[in-house]
Amino acid sequence: MALKFGLLALVEAKPGKEQEVWSFLNSGRDIVLNEPDTKTWYAFRVDEKTFGIFDTFETEEGRQAHLNGAIPAALGEQGPNLLAKDPDIRMIELIAVK
Repeated sequence: MALKFGLLALVEAKPGKEQEVWSFLNSGRDIVLNEPDTKTWYAFRVDEKTFGIFDTFETEEGRQAHLNGAIPAALGEQGPNLLAKDPDIRMIELIAVK
């Protein structure tokens, strides 16, 4: 199967919480290792206060399983303490993959 589905989430750290957001995202790798339908998972930094997560999936069911999984739950729990605003989460359709 080909990777056809993705998620892009951008988050903005509260002032002084940048390192905590970094650590939170870094710990997410261990969580998604237990998600067989999450084919790729990236956590990244855009600038001093903006971070992101990019995930890919072969099926819509895999994407939905991830959306109902541990990382979004943890983000919902930790977000009010760490983030300046709600995450900008976008469901994307992959056009080409190498």
